[in-house]
Amino acid sequence: MPGGSSGGSAAAVASDQCLGAIGSDTGGSIRQPAAFCGVVGLKPTYGRVSRYGLVAFASSLDQIGPITKTVEDAALLLNIIGGHDPLDSTSADIDLPDFTASLSEGIGEIRIGVPDEYFIEGLDPEVESAVRTAIKLLEKEGASVKPISLPHTGYAVSTYYILATSEASSNLARYDGVKYGFRAEAGDLMEMYLRTRAQGFGPEVKRRIMLGTYALSAGYYDAYYKKAQQVRTLIKQDFEDAFSEVDVIVTPTTPTPAFRVGEKISDPLQMYLNDIFTISANLAGTCAISIPCGFSSSGLPIGFQIIGRPFDEETVLRLAGTYERETDWHMRRPEL
Repeated sequence: MPGGSSGGSAAAVASDQCLGAIGSDTGGSIRQPAAFCGVVGLKPTYGRVSRYGLVAFASSLDQIGPITKTVEDAALLLNIIGGHDPLDSTSADIDLPDFTASLSEGIGEIRIGVPDEYFIEGLDPEVESAVRTAIKLLEKEGASVKPISLPHTGYAVSTYYILATSEASSNLARYDGVKYGFRAEAGDLMEMYLRTRAQGFGPEVKRRIMLGTYALSAGYYDAYYKKAQQVRTLIKQDFEDAFSEVDVIVTPTTPTPAFRVGEKISDPLQMYLNDIFTISANLAGTCAISIPCGFSSSGLPIGFQIIGRPFDEETVLRLAGTYERETDWHMRRPEL
């Protein structure tokens, strides 16, 4: 698998079809493909890049970002796509720095937090080894490293799949064959609605719409959607507490290297759990990057993730750039 759902962008960059590409990240859909394909993927802070023109999946989570071969290219592309857009009500009206300016500054006294909750049972040993080796290199370059806790991490996947599917149910309701998109042939209006949505959406899309519709339905809204929003606030508070002690948080990007096409398609829960390390940054609305840090024994790329404070992409890119200069993982290709 090239990862989802911006796997096409990551595969295009990794296979030299382009120098860079754009992805959309709702729960890790820039960072996971970047890790699986051995390239760089940056999810900017929510509001840093305009979402105008994006077909929304989950409006409070979606964010546009670059997928590139190098950290410098990611910074260059963010310079172009970032900034305030009056056509997007979620676009932040704050100054946009030159993200390439700080890439050569080195690590300095950056404080790195390593959360216990991201090094758990089920994490592939080769992934853990590669990520911990990367952390040691950053420490050698001058960063200070300390263990931290993000105590509500265990609820992130459940929270995400309630909120994301609820918003998807609402957003995808507009795809009824009337205004735009696919339209099925039918004898009357109601039949056209039903056939269009039956034929135009695949099984996984239908599953997510049904989950979201259920969570938003009368009698279940408070028990599911409202409760998930409350847990989201706790997850966001975890990050705020952590960033009072450290400047960035370093974790694996994914629990395993890429899995085979179709391997998890019959077990959606296992497929959803592959997002466990990326989802929290979306729930908290903060920025994060995945960069290559090694290969598995079978020759598949491994990535690690740097999570930064909201609108502090400069520090994230600076740390990632330092690591990239000291290694050559981003220049290697899988040997399968």
